[in-house]
Amino acid sequence: MYKNSGDNGKVFIESIEASNLGKMVYVGGSNLIKNELGAYGEMVLGSGSAYLQSNITGYFSNPQYYFQVNDEYVKNKLKVVLFPFLHRGHWMRTKEEKGGDFSYKPPTYDINAPDLYIPLMAFGTYVILAGIFLGINGKFSPEALGVQFTNGLLCWLLQFLLLEAMLHSLGGGEVPLLDMVAYGGYIFPAACVVMLAKVLCSYSFCVVTLWECLCMGIFMVKTMKRILVMEVTSFEWCNSTKRNYLLLLVGVAQIPLLFWLGNIGV
Repeated sequence: MYKNSGDNGKVFIESIEASNLGKMVYVGGSNLIKNELGAYGEMVLGSGSAYLQSNITGYFSNPQYYFQVNDEYVKNKLKVVLFPFLHRGHWMRTKEEKGGDFSYKPPTYDINAPDLYIPLMAFGTYVILAGIFLGINGKFSPEALGVQFTNGLLCWLLQFLLLEAMLHSLGGGEVPLLDMVAYGGYIFPAACVVMLAKVLCSYSFCVVTLWECLCMGIFMVKTMKRILVMEVTSFEWCNSTKRNYLLLLVGVAQIPLLFWLGNIGV
């Protein structure tokens, strides 16, 4: 009887040791799997976040860059936008080296750099001039001013979409988004001149509008050509004919856009 009892105890001890060994193997295997999965997950997430960060920062620039302006830049930039044929300098943007990487100088140091200060201020001025014109003709109301505000935003959006469509059709989708927003908004200084002419002398509206269409067309064609040649790495020179037609389309598109902005319903 005692011998049988001893055998049972021995079997019981061996079963406990086997159970402990199984737990150790299970825990060790689980930790190994967790560590391997964790390392793989960190690697995937790290590479994914790095890819997203590099692409997002490349497409969405720092907004502060577009407001680094001074009085001298604003004065000279307005001259380039309103009288592009008088611009005697080059149309290329200036680069600088920071930490081993090359980047474009801010607008304060480069007249060819895009900014958002002038488009936003010009847009606000355009809405004010539209309100003055409506008031002179006895048609001012918050609703009428809201219509002009909406028309201005819609025109800005159409200009932006036109420029984006041109770049994408030529394989140039890596230009920063805010660059294109800024270039699309440069139509508003010309729209302010058109509205000012309409307020002071409505008979000069067509002449001034056609003149500003010509100036804006020259400015946009030169600017977009520079972007395609110097700033778009994937641009294919074999598409030169297509490029010229699209540049012509951008220049001609300024005519209906400016006449639309200057057409205030009274």
